[in-house]
Amino acid sequence: MFKKIALGASIAALTLASGCASILSDSKYPVTIASTPSGANFSVVNEAGLDVHSGVTPDTITLDASDGFFSSATYTVNYQMAGYNEQSFQLKAGMDGWYIGNILLGGLIGMLIVDPATGAMWKLPATAHVSLQSQTASTSVDGLTIASIDQIPEELQSQLIPVE
Repeated sequence: MFKKIALGASIAALTLASGCASILSDSKYPVTIASTPSGANFSVVNEAGLDVHSGVTPDTITLDASDGFFSSATYTVNYQMAGYNEQSFQLKAGMDGWYIGNILLGGLIGMLIVDPATGAMWKLPATAHVSLQSQTASTSVDGLTIASIDQIPEELQSQLIPVE
């Protein structure tokens, strides 16, 4: 009888000591870095400004969803490609749905300690994709007016410079 009670108490303690998200989820996620057109150089920078990964699109990399206890990770993906404007994409971890499962399975220990400490309470999006905009030479004619000499007032004609 004592062994059954001890076994039951052990199982209950293990269930309460674990977090729901840390059991059913992960703290690192594969993220596909993509661009249209493909072949762009990219670099992934964390909140501290450190370059954590770089490569050429498309590529799949693994990133931490947590940036510390109760802190989600945020990354900036910078894209560069010859003939296209540089672009950035903000990649921010959101709350993992399994974290709410602590109400049923993990209890307060899972919700307040285990999942925040392991980072399993956060989840990153699966894709960071941008459509690169091609660079175009801009020719602004806002300040240019073509006029014949008789359309210019006489007081301004003395300021004209002949073009040879």
